[in-house]
Amino acid sequence: MLYSVKDKKLATKLRSEGNTYLEIESKLNKHIPKSTMSHWFSNITLPKSYYIKFKANNYNVLKNARKKALLTNFNKNKYRLKVLKDKNLFLLKILNLNIYKIILCILYLAEGAKYKSSRFLSFCSSDSKLIRLYLFLLYKCFPLDGSKFRVRIQCRFDQSRNDVENFWAKITNINKKQFYPTYFDKRTKGKATIKTNYKGVCTVIYFDTNMQLELELLADSIIEHLTGAVSSVG
Repeated sequence: MLYSVKDKKLATKLRSEGNTYLEIESKLNKHIPKSTMSHWFSNITLPKSYYIKFKANNYNVLKNARKKALLTNFNKNKYRLKVLKDKNLFLLKILNLNIYKIILCILYLAEGAKYKSSRFLSFCSSDSKLIRLYLFLLYKCFPLDGSKFRVRIQCRFDQSRNDVENFWAKITNINKKQFYPTYFDKRTKGKATIKTNYKGVCTVIYFDTNMQLELELLADSIIEHLTGAVSSVG
């Protein structure tokens, strides 16, 4: 295709002003092969503004590419997690009191205090979900007396007593009158708490020796039955 002298002059002028090939085509309203424009512009010294714009355009292209890649990975992970979740949802249908008790004893084996000479169960975690699960299972598996509960909180030195106590009172549904004095870790004095959702470590205590022994012995029996080895419980 032949181009007029006028086209070449206008294109050359636009290029010398720092326009890109695409911008030149748009302003001329004509498709011009890159090879043709490259020949026309061979002796042109581009202005500094062109390189600034070129760098910015490249940055934006890379930025948009990263956004697309992140979105693609997010959607892939979201789908993968959904598949894994759906794959195991049928297990929820077989939950019963016996399963609750097995879960409870294993949970206590992992996070509970294990002293056969003590007179109480003691379960400790900074994860409110675990505390809620433990209490749910405890109420499901045993007849409980709410007055036998005690709560102990250990938190960082700069945290608010009311804040952490109100938080754990809501999570446990245990009256704050049954809370032991909150312990502030002096080792953290002068060190700001970075995680705003951290509410310290909560220990839930329930005074009942038989319940503690029952859970420990059940956990021990499960381990021995499945692995043939006696656990170190107690």
